[in-house]
Amino acid sequence: MERRRAERRIVSTEEPLARARLRTGGQLQLLDASSWGALVETTARLLPGRHLDVHVVSADGRVLVRARVVRASVSRLSADSVEYRAALAFDRALDVRAGGYVVPAALPGGDIGEGTKYPNGGAAGDIEFSDRLSA
Repeated sequence: MERRRAERRIVSTEEPLARARLRTGGQLQLLDASSWGALVETTARLLPGRHLDVHVVSADGRVLVRARVVRASVSRLSADSVEYRAALAFDRALDVRAGGYVVPAALPGGDIGEGTKYPNGGAAGDIEFSDRLSA
């Protein structure tokens, strides 16, 4: 029985969506995502029930979304670090499609001509310094 609110997809490491940031500064690596949540890996200690503010680059651009940690576990343990894997539930739906990221549009008007060139020689009124030093 499927209980998810929305279909999830695996997030490619080359996508802007793959990297998110907590408002407190911690980095998140998104493994998979849906419009209502994400599975993330991080070195930040995330406890179930905790509420977070997450900066995400979605198809709508960079957004700040409130999320709740649904479940969390230790995914990797080494002598100098601990990595956690956590499931986050977003408070609102996000557009996490693989394509369709916001890209600035081309400037209207077509061809833009060259700008004004800098003058080659010294202009009248330039300041001239003498080699003599004053005491």
